[in-house]
Amino acid sequence: MKKKISLLGLVLILALGLFTGCSKSDTTEYDQAQLEQYADFIIQNFSMMSETQMESFQDMSELELDLTMLNTGVPISGENFLTMIDAWNSGIEECGVFVDYGEYTMKVTNDGPVLTTEVNFADRDGTMEFAFDEKSNMESLTISADYTIGEILQKAGLNTVLGMGTTFVVLIFLSFIIWLLKFIPVLEKKFRKSPEPSAEVQKTASAAESAPVAEEDVTNDTELAAVIAAAVAASEGTSPDGFVVRSIKRRKSNKWN
Repeated sequence: MKKKISLLGLVLILALGLFTGCSKSDTTEYDQAQLEQYADFIIQNFSMMSETQMESFQDMSELELDLTMLNTGVPISGENFLTMIDAWNSGIEECGVFVDYGEYTMKVTNDGPVLTTEVNFADRDGTMEFAFDEKSNMESLTISADYTIGEILQKAGLNTVLGMGTTFVVLIFLSFIIWLLKFIPVLEKKFRKSPEPSAEVQKTASAAESAPVAEEDVTNDTELAAVIAAAVAASEGTSPDGFVVRSIKRRKSNKWN
């Protein structure tokens, strides 16, 4: 029972702590007028800077850029300042040349205050937001162009067509590669096939096959005569001295040939 009471008390303490923390975050007061001055400084300077002047900040070292920002009186780091320059250039490229802007509205988030203002550009209007941290240090700049519903649908349709078109092109290419694979065995067999003999070699082989085999003249073969006499004597059971082989002729119907 005591353990349950202790656990319940711990849960209540955590809940009160979270509620207190949220209350402090929601009730934190920021000097909106001061924040608007920082935002005005950025807009006025960026709108008057040329591309060469903006690029000069890119060439500065980190320490030199931080000191420059410190001298301006705007609480912003050199790295965040360069990021804001890139965001400004992207907005100009998308919306056109800067014209003017309206009143600010401030919204407090868990990360800090955010100033929002409507901005007019040469090509299209947009929204500009300046984000600050809890210590009112400027962190980022965001420019969002205002598109009509038709432009949004057109852009979405174009992205869909490009995505699906790319997918189908890749699939067709893969199908073509797979279709070509059937020719690999044919090519491999063709390269492995032994070269055919030349016409001269074939002619010589044909002549050798068609030429009749010369019969061996055995009429004067004394060794063969002695073997035949010995064979006859053995079959008769007598001595081969009484046999004389005068001639040897090959019979055409000889089955022993």
